[in-house]
Amino acid sequence: MKDYIEERVLELAQYIIDSKSTVRNAAKKFNISKSTVHKDITQRLTEINPPLANDVSKILEENKAQRHIRGGMATKQKYLKLNKKVHI
Repeated sequence: MKDYIEERVLELAQYIIDSKSTVRNAAKKFNISKSTVHKDITQRLTEINPPLANDVSKILEENKAQRHIRGGMATKQKYLKLNKKVHI
């Protein structure tokens, strides 16, 4: 594995741990695709640093468990905003 990829993987892992970030937010922050973040975290990090991969995995599982709640809140905000425009 090339050095710059290994460095990116470790930076991504640390960012996700520090900010409890989602894959999507990490991808935006590092200006790479969600697919790349996912591959870096699930495959490459496991080869480089298994204990760190375990820590990141716990955070991603927590995010996955909460995603339906976030989606519901986003939908609620969308319709509240639309409703305000109709009544004005």
